[in-house]
Amino acid sequence: MAGGNAIRGSRVGAGPMGEDERGESAPRQVVSYYCARGHVTSPSFATGDDQEVPVEWDCPRCGLPAGLDSENPPEPIRNEPYKTHLAYVKERRTDAEGAALLDEALTSLRVRRGDLAPAE
Repeated sequence: MAGGNAIRGSRVGAGPMGEDERGESAPRQVVSYYCARGHVTSPSFATGDDQEVPVEWDCPRCGLPAGLDSENPPEPIRNEPYKTHLAYVKERRTDAEGAALLDEALTSLRVRRGDLAPAE
């Protein structure tokens, strides 16, 4: 393995790369966003005719949505709790419908096993 020089492609004493090497940077504007927990985030965006500032921004501290109005920040998103398959089935059917389906399935099973004569 070669030497342990961690900085590659530059020489000792070289200054930081400036605008001469990279070109001019775009004009920027700093916008403040406010979340429901009182955090303030101030990212900077490029200015221009075709540039739009987002209405909402995710707060990097708590993850809640942050808005432009400090007095009325956006409400936190309500997450639905995890539902099991049984919970979804109970939403679609009443207890009476479930009992009827269970009776039908048990009758069919007993007929296949020979425990019950087929219904006519």
